[in-house]
Amino acid sequence: MDRRTILGALLAGALLAVPAAGRADSALSGQPTAAEQPFVTKATADLEARFPTAADAVKAGYFRYTDEDETGAISYANREWTSADAAHPSQLWFDAKGKLLGADYSVPLSSVSPSQWGIDPSRWQTFHAHVHYGLKGPGGVTTYGATGAQGIAKGGGTVDHPTAQALVAAGIAKSVSDVKFVFEFPSIWDLELWVVPNPMGAFAESNPSVKPAHPKGMSM
Repeated sequence: MDRRTILGALLAGALLAVPAAGRADSALSGQPTAAEQPFVTKATADLEARFPTAADAVKAGYFRYTDEDETGAISYANREWTSADAAHPSQLWFDAKGKLLGADYSVPLSSVSPSQWGIDPSRWQTFHAHVHYGLKGPGGVTTYGATGAQGIAKGGGTVDHPTAQALVAAGIAKSVSDVKFVFEFPSIWDLELWVVPNPMGAFAESNPSVKPAHPKGMSM
């Protein structure tokens, strides 16, 4: 189960509100094509140079918003959901030790799959709008979670305007002071890229060379 499937299962299992993302063409190999390789090469070199660790990502405005998933990735976002080029991923992923693993590029969801940077359009996956949040857990450790439109609506909130008060009213958080962050993850087209070597290819959904520190994956 890859990290995208986990997110879909989490949201669907909780509220049946947000469908899981999926590739338009699952038959396409994870290995880059000749047309795609320049993007992969450029992005890999650039991201490894600028964001070798999670601390570097935080300095650049990214913040952690998930636990480790079953691929070993912990996701950081900058809430800039339109990636102009290879140098501007909307998300970065790191392992439990803070080493860069990969990135997500995104553009707003439209009726047509993106066609840019030489990437096959079927590489792009869809995400529908939902909400992510972080709560104060035992010992001050952040507990990460997500919910869909129905979940936030129980507290009088909406996906495009989630608030700490809405999380409390929905029974997700005990108090406003327990909410460390809450934000909308908008509807987007999303492209995943492994920066570390992957025998299955830079665009594969998982990487057998990466071993999760916590094999059970997400604990939201």
